[in-house]
Amino acid sequence: MHEVTPLGAKLRLLRRREGLTQSQLAGRLGISPSYLNLIEHNRRPLTAPLLIRLAELFHLDVKQFSADGDARTVADLLEVFGDPLFEAHDLAAAEVRELAAVAPQAARAVVALYRAFHGAREAVDTLTHELSADAVAGLDARLPTEEVADLIQRHMNHFPELEDGAARLWRDGGLSVTNLYADLVAQLERGHGVRVQIERTAAMRGAVRRYDPQRKVLSLSEALRRGSRNFQLAFQLGLLTQGVALDRQAQDPLLTSPESRSLARVALANYFAAAVLMPYEPFLEAARLERYDLELLGHRFRAGFEQVAHRLTTLRRPGAEGVPFHMLRIDIAGNISKHFSASGLRFARFSGACPRWNVFAAFLTPGMIRTQLQQMPDGATYFWVARTVKKDGGGYHAPRTVHAIALGCDAAHARELVYADGVDLASSEAVVPVGLTCRLCERMDCEQRAFPPLQHPLQVDENVRGVSFYAPVAAK
Repeated sequence: MHEVTPLGAKLRLLRRREGLTQSQLAGRLGISPSYLNLIEHNRRPLTAPLLIRLAELFHLDVKQFSADGDARTVADLLEVFGDPLFEAHDLAAAEVRELAAVAPQAARAVVALYRAFHGAREAVDTLTHELSADAVAGLDARLPTEEVADLIQRHMNHFPELEDGAARLWRDGGLSVTNLYADLVAQLERGHGVRVQIERTAAMRGAVRRYDPQRKVLSLSEALRRGSRNFQLAFQLGLLTQGVALDRQAQDPLLTSPESRSLARVALANYFAAAVLMPYEPFLEAARLERYDLELLGHRFRAGFEQVAHRLTTLRRPGAEGVPFHMLRIDIAGNISKHFSASGLRFARFSGACPRWNVFAAFLTPGMIRTQLQQMPDGATYFWVARTVKKDGGGYHAPRTVHAIALGCDAAHARELVYADGVDLASSEAVVPVGLTCRLCERMDCEQRAFPPLQHPLQVDENVRGVSFYAPVAAK
């Protein structure tokens, strides 16, 4: 079962912040002080009418009472206190959850403080190894990629203004599926005076797209296939036509540096490009009809496996939503370079993911789809699809980058996916027990455990060895 975050502590904090007694707030809400007391102690629910009344009284955004943000704070806190740094303090998971519920602002401050500490610690390690003055710049607490990822997660990876812009381009630009490349080239030339040319790989000097704003020339590498060329054309149109929307999002307070704001513009221009190649309504209709067959959708919309997977996570339009997916991209060393979750699954911020996830096993069978039905320690069950993707540089000597892409959803939606055919979703034998990270996972019988869990102190018996160094073994 998914854990539900109680709202009583939030209501109590709001009352104290406003300087009201229980009797005073109860009078404004039209309930008895005793009933309010029960709500604040999570013995009665905070109903929708009361929540609306609170929003009216104190001019609140009801999203402040959303359990999603609380769950994310709890997950972050658990990961923070899972650091061996805190082992001597013997913190219980229940205490960590109570901190997030009773003092959410303090909890987020602890996470921010740890993030700064974690970033400084990594920077010190880098400095120690490199002894380079240039590495001092790495002392910044948060990476731009992390800030942009938080921005996308907060918007649930759905940006209506960019969706509308892509639909407007199709309508006003007269785009057609059968001749999309020529139509996009014509739109750049006719609407913006930009000339498109295909260049030899050597002439591109390592780039696949290069735009010269003075000459208004967009150069694309000959190594790009048709779908990738379409994407780069749409990306350039995004920069040229969606400047207002890109700038508005780039001014979000979550983005604290020029690098973060620039990266956000690039990420959102990529979002626009995907919305052009895979227009919302036709893509959602095709996804439902083909039961989210990623490879078939890729052929139909001339997009790569990763592009299709990423586009599926953006289908969050109210009243026209697709399956709520989570997505993960890793390299062979286990570095997570992209992640998003609309399914409720939490990803680790400060440590690696569980090695039992099938996204890691995908490297063993390059290019093949691997499925997995997994269960988290809290009982939540998810269905995963994973496959490797390869990016070629265009020639024999060019590097070939391999990543694994994983797309997943709550098991309740698994039957909507073609990949669940033949999988007995009700069988306990089909379920793979996994965790978020070793420090947060309570499963002691895991042969791949790399660290002791937060919930159990390390116990070493030099005379006995279990399935892993950290697994307990029953006495004779």
